[in-house]
Amino acid sequence: MDRPAFTIGIEEEYLVVDRETRDLIKRPPDAMWKALENVLGSQVSPEFLKAQIEVGTQVSSTVADAREDLARMRRGLSGVVNEYGAAIIASSTHPFANWSEQETTEDPRYMRLASDYQQVARQLVICGMHVHVGIEDPHLRIDLMNQVKYFLPHILALSTSSPFWAGQPTGLLAYRLVIFQNLPRTGVPEEFESWGEYERTVEILVNAGLIEDATKLWWDIRPSFRYPTLEMRVSDICTRLDDSMTVAALYLCLLGFLYRLRRENQRWRTYSPMMIEENLWRAQRYGVDGSMVDFGRGELVSYADLIEELIELLAQDATEFGVREELRHARTIVNDGTSAHRQLATYKSAVADGADEREALNQVVDELIEDTMYGL
Repeated sequence: MDRPAFTIGIEEEYLVVDRETRDLIKRPPDAMWKALENVLGSQVSPEFLKAQIEVGTQVSSTVADAREDLARMRRGLSGVVNEYGAAIIASSTHPFANWSEQETTEDPRYMRLASDYQQVARQLVICGMHVHVGIEDPHLRIDLMNQVKYFLPHILALSTSSPFWAGQPTGLLAYRLVIFQNLPRTGVPEEFESWGEYERTVEILVNAGLIEDATKLWWDIRPSFRYPTLEMRVSDICTRLDDSMTVAALYLCLLGFLYRLRRENQRWRTYSPMMIEENLWRAQRYGVDGSMVDFGRGELVSYADLIEELIELLAQDATEFGVREELRHARTIVNDGTSAHRQLATYKSAVADGADEREALNQVVDELIEDTMYGL
């Protein structure tokens, strides 16, 4: 089997906030969208809600190239929306926005989604980051998907940016998945024995009229319908771009490592979705502060220890892909916290200083606006 290209592409979704009210802008002006398209062309597009913007990198041969592309787009977006009294925030939830007040983008695909799923869809005031890695052979794509599922909780924990919902701290660091998994066909996919079995599954759903195509499989990881890639979808969007690149680098290295195992006629042991979802819950609730089940040992292990094991395990792949620094940055995230930690610290500090709830939440939005442009 030929070595995959291991190219990388990243999609990020942002929320657009009013700089004065800090609330979401429910109806961005048409002129703003025209200006965005003039600056970023086809790399920028609307999302399900009018208050959202999605961007996608070019197909990149390295993580460094993807970072440069994302940095350019974040700067471009910020410059345009600032002219309209707005800002972008890279956060998987808004600290206080009311989901019932948001408007669906007037696109047939999104309007159909809203009609089909009703209130479940209307509550999707959430954003994520999707990482595509180029794996041309579909049989290899399925095989690697089956194995890399084990590490989805480890990826999610590094990305948490959704501690608030509807003006309240949720007690979770990644609340986004709680909302998203109300949709059907989400979560951890089952194990497929082959590409053919996957295709037959999709065919049954399409022929029954349940879905139009495989884009309606919203699993935490999936074979992309549009590209020859394996698409990781479990992560929150990272507020800081440095953290985004660590998540992308970790995912890329994991696929490189699993491919190396395959060449040596080995493979990572697979576990049921139920067991992986136990660790996903722990990632949502505790993030990098907590522990996860090492199913091989049958015991809880601190996330800090697990990430050290992964950095060592993936050292060869990190060197090959040129992402040693990005992978090591995972230690910084563990030590200093994710966006969710910074948001909660800002909120608690404001309340301790005498701010009321709304004032404290406004300060969280201000922190997110600044943090989204950190290091750019």
